[in-house]
Amino acid sequence: MTRGDRGRGSAARSARRGSDRSGRPGRRWAAPGAEQAGPGGAGADTDPEAEAKAICLRLLARAPRTRAQLADALRRRGVPEETARAVLDRFAETGLIDDEAFADAWVSSRHLGRGLARRALAHELRHRGVAEETVRRAIDRLDPEREIATARELVARKLAATRGADPRVRARRAVGMLARKGYPAGLAFQLVREALEAEGIEADDLGPSGDP
Repeated sequence: MTRGDRGRGSAARSARRGSDRSGRPGRRWAAPGAEQAGPGGAGADTDPEAEAKAICLRLLARAPRTRAQLADALRRRGVPEETARAVLDRFAETGLIDDEAFADAWVSSRHLGRGLARRALAHELRHRGVAEETVRRAIDRLDPEREIATARELVARKLAATRGADPRVRARRAVGMLARKGYPAGLAFQLVREALEAEGIEADDLGPSGDP
């Protein structure tokens, strides 16, 4: 092999390194910082405020969010705190963020849809960053009589599903179900006892002992 042949072979090997076996261009080295991403994966020259707005709008398009949830999302994406606060303030002014409306809708839908009681609803709202005062106002709008009526409906369905089982087992399961939905133990046992007695089952000895 001549020196020219060796040179041509070296050039061919160098060219092949630029592609993988499938013929696609291979990964090339880039200068440090050339591909740095800003908030949300955008380029380094992206306007943080515009990116923050885009992030919030994408999240709100999927489902209602509290201000705290959006703030957490912006923080995770590296949006500067001052920029995030300004964007969230503007969204609140225009009504795109409204924790009061969020809390009211949450209480209504979760109570009607899943039968959750005040305690469980308040826990869920606090977990989503809703202020305590807003939580209390939303919970206070839930009619206590409607809450008890919902609990009775839940008990009726649970007992119907366990008909034929031992009364104490049925009672424990029904009480446990209400407890998981946030109803007080005293109210739960009262409603279960009333429902069993309506079936003609003596329920005086039913109590909170045993696992639900």
